[in-house]
Amino acid sequence: MKFIFQENPFKRRICEVFSRDGSGDLTFDDFLDMMSVFSEAAPRDIKAWYAFRIYDLDDDSYIGREDLDLAARLLTRDQLQPHEREEIVASVLDEADVDGDGRLSFMDFEHVVVRAPDFLSTFHIRI
Repeated sequence: MKFIFQENPFKRRICEVFSRDGSGDLTFDDFLDMMSVFSEAAPRDIKAWYAFRIYDLDDDSYIGREDLDLAARLLTRDQLQPHEREEIVASVLDEADVDGDGRLSFMDFEHVVVRAPDFLSTFHIRI
């Protein structure tokens, strides 16, 4: 697995999401499921569901402020100041939080993904 995720800041979370018990330890079947989802041929709705689960870092079925802040920290290798991360979090919620509850449900997330034409081409692993 190291060769696939060496530079991915979400490598631990990806393995947790695809492992049946959430431990991050993948069985061969878990690995095949993961490769199927990350294949270029996987349907958008399946990719969106797993992307949502990866960003739902606290596993509460929503992507909240804490999830977005941690994602920003991971993506920038913790190089942003707290106020810069807060601006990003506020911007994401302003753009994507359709129902205005301060967090993203899967439906909010999927609504954004449908409008992102490059989502399918970027949410994959090429081996």
